[in-house]
Amino acid sequence: MFIGAQVSLYPMTSDFVRVILSGLDALTPYRDRLRIETDDISTLMVGAPGPLLDAIRDLFARTANDPAHVTMHVTLSRGCPGEPDEPHCRCDVLAVAQGTPLAAPMMGVEIDVQFSLYVLGQDRHMDEIYGCIDFLKTSGTFLRSKNFCTRLRGDAGAVFETVRQAFLRFGPAEGHVTIDLTASANSPSAR
Repeated sequence: MFIGAQVSLYPMTSDFVRVILSGLDALTPYRDRLRIETDDISTLMVGAPGPLLDAIRDLFARTANDPAHVTMHVTLSRGCPGEPDEPHCRCDVLAVAQGTPLAAPMMGVEIDVQFSLYVLGQDRHMDEIYGCIDFLKTSGTFLRSKNFCTRLRGDAGAVFETVRQAFLRFGPAEGHVTIDLTASANSPSAR
């Protein structure tokens, strides 16, 4: 199975290079467990969902520790039939049991996220999406529903744990599931 993400950071500062490089330093502990390729637009990360989602969380939390407003766009995908099989992605995708309480490290960074879950190639995909929305409403990080997406707010650890569980719980275990996610921290806009 292929599990991966394309991640792009957008610091709102003239010192953006320093902020991005500082964020990318957070990926160092994951380089032996993930395939990581950075270019001028994004960083590709491929691997098992545990380290993959931890790496995305740590990348954004590190970047958000800077006082500049920063956003991050992520496209997460598992089971894409057009991608090659990746042996190091093997895992029990739906190992996150229904009803398991969220357990997340506190990162000390308040963030906002909006994301959409897409269950592809399945006739009853809306059942999975509605199930995900019901889960999000009880997650402790739910802010509100929005057209085409759901807003989450809270500590980066709790918010990314909610995203992790949504990614792993919904859609068939061997099916194609994607998440389109935008995260924001330190925004000058009123919360």
